[in-house]
Amino acid sequence: MTNIHIYGDHIDTDIIIPAQYLNVSDPDLLKQYCMEPIDCEFSDRVNKGDIIIAGENFGCGSSREHAPSAIKASGVSCVIAKSFARIFFRNSINIGLPVIESHEIVDDIRPGDILSVDYMKGQVTNQTKDKTYYIPKYPKFMMDIIEAGGIVAYQKEGHHV
Repeated sequence: MTNIHIYGDHIDTDIIIPAQYLNVSDPDLLKQYCMEPIDCEFSDRVNKGDIIIAGENFGCGSSREHAPSAIKASGVSCVIAKSFARIFFRNSINIGLPVIESHEIVDDIRPGDILSVDYMKGQVTNQTKDKTYYIPKYPKFMMDIIEAGGIVAYQKEGHHV
């Protein structure tokens, strides 16, 4: 089952992964501290495929790649927010973590809702409410990067960026 984890506005990269863990590069260690300052039980509750829901300006603050890496390592399949800091958005795509901007979805989601995402169709379905939201489709090259697991893996497959 896909769980959702709901957070508010202005979740900065120091909240996503606190600065004292920036010397850690092992994703398995990073995931233990993901969201720790505001949700100390996140790493125990999160399951593979879960989705983070957030408000405005998710990923603001410093431009560290550790933040989306910690989220991805925790098993989160995507982040849906009202808006993202630009560098966080790009860092997320670069490491293969899908991010979706949508005021409508964030405003309509409630704890316990079950979501599914179909990037190819450009839709998110709230299975609990039997409601479908339409999202912009990623350009092909971005979807290829995400599907490869990030830009490094994409380039190892022989693609050029």
